[in-house]
Amino acid sequence: MTLGSGPGGLLEVLVVDDDVRVARVNAAYVGKVAGFRVAGQAHSAAESLAVLETTPVDLVLLDHYLPDGTGLSLVRRLRQLGHHTDIIMVTAARDIATVQAAMRHGALQYLVKPFTFAGLRAKLEGYAALRRALEGDGEAGQDQVDRIFGALGGASAGPAELPKGHSALTADLVREVLRGAEGPLSAQEVAERSSLSRQTAQRYLKLLERTGRVRLSLKYGETGRPEHRYVWV
Repeated sequence: MTLGSGPGGLLEVLVVDDDVRVARVNAAYVGKVAGFRVAGQAHSAAESLAVLETTPVDLVLLDHYLPDGTGLSLVRRLRQLGHHTDIIMVTAARDIATVQAAMRHGALQYLVKPFTFAGLRAKLEGYAALRRALEGDGEAGQDQVDRIFGALGGASAGPAELPKGHSALTADLVREVLRGAEGPLSAQEVAERSSLSRQTAQRYLKLLERTGRVRLSLKYGETGRPEHRYVWV
C-alpha cells in the first residue's frame, strides 16, 4: 500500500496562507521534507476549495486567518462537502479557544507561527508516521492503537518532549546519521559515524524506534544472536 496519493506514494500537501510570501516559504519547507510534495498553494478559503475539488490532497497546512473566513470555518465546510483531507493548523492564532476548536474539528496538529523549518519538519514526520501506523486492514491490538495515537505526539524532537536524561542535540545527531545512510545500520555503525559510545547510540535508537521514527530489523548470521539494524522511516 502506498503512503500518499502522489507519484511514488508521496504525500500531497496543500499550503493555505493569506500571505503569498509566507505560503511560498512554507511550501519551500514542505518540499525539503522527504516523502512530501506540494500539491498547490491557496490564499483564501475559496481558492482552497477550488484546489481540493480538482486535485488529490492528503494534507492541508491551514492558516486560521483568511480573507473570506477562518480556517476552522473552512474545515467545517470541507467536512460538509465530504472531504476527509487531514489538517494541520499553521497559524499565529494562539488563544486557547481556537486551539480547542481546532482539536474538536479534527485538526491533527497545531503549529504556532513563527516557527522554524525543524518545527514544521517534525510535524510532517509525525504525520507520515501516523499514516504508516494506519496502513493495513483488520483489527488493531493495544500496541498498534498506542502507536497510532502516539505517532503525532512523539513527532517533536524538542527538549521538552524528550524523556529525562536525553539530549535533543544527540537525538538529532543520531537521526542525521540514519537519514544519510544508504541502508540499515547497526548500533555500532551509528556510534562510529556519530562519534558516540555504542551504549549511547543504542539508547537513542531505542527511543527513536519507540516513537515510530526508526524501524528495527534483524540480520541473522551463520552463528550467534541476530544483529539489530535500524533504518530511518
